[in-house]
Amino acid sequence: MHTLKLRKVGSSVGVILPKELLDKFHLIEGDEVFADTNNEGLQLTPYDPEFEDTMEAFNNTRKKYRNALHQLAK
Repeated sequence: MHTLKLRKVGSSVGVILPKELLDKFHLIEGDEVFADTNNEGLQLTPYDPEFEDTMEAFNNTRKKYRNALHQLAK
């Protein structure tokens, strides 16, 4: 577990992530992280939840349209 400090950045407040976490999740300055709340509190993740939903929708339809996707790939 890491204790993160909130710091004033202009008129906003930012969270400082230690190098260890940046390295572990392959994050660099300018990358986006996504914040969500759940029963346990606040969760930060480098993974875009909308991308996961998009991939799930694609996986649900790719079998149905397999032949069409094969033709489009040519």
